[in-house]
Amino acid sequence: MTAFPPTFADDVINQDYRAQFDSFLEDHRRALNASLDGLTEEQARRSLVPSRTTLLGLVKHAIFVEKVWFDEAITQRPRAEIGIPASPDESFILDDNDTIASIQAAHREACEASRRAAAPLGLDDLLLGNRRGPLPLRWVYLHMLRELAQHCGHADILREQVTS
Repeated sequence: MTAFPPTFADDVINQDYRAQFDSFLEDHRRALNASLDGLTEEQARRSLVPSRTTLLGLVKHAIFVEKVWFDEAITQRPRAEIGIPASPDESFILDDNDTIASIQAAHREACEASRRAAAPLGLDDLLLGNRRGPLPLRWVYLHMLRELAQHCGHADILREQVTS
């Protein structure tokens, strides 16, 4: 039997699953945050769909999501104590003080807090603070990847519309 040299796929398969999750999650976090780069405040707030979804609102919602899954779920603190809305829909609401700079900074801070909160945990560790009940960190990572990928797609479409 002929031995083939290792390929990129072999390298990816042999990587630690946690490193893969972290890498993909970071890519999506950066992409969503960067969707605001180079826009005017008006473009970032422009409403193009019947829902509350705007580019600035998407990134603000991502802050909420980070805090739900990496603060509430891990620490078991209530949303009011964390300082986030009670529902996902409310997390898209923009205040007069919300700017591209403030939302991008708050998003980076939320992501850093999420990294710190998850760092000591293993993928099979159960998080007890979510309303759905105990969930392993692996499930949270997969959910976050799905959510952020979906919102990155929304951001791509909205950005294309506001810059055309």
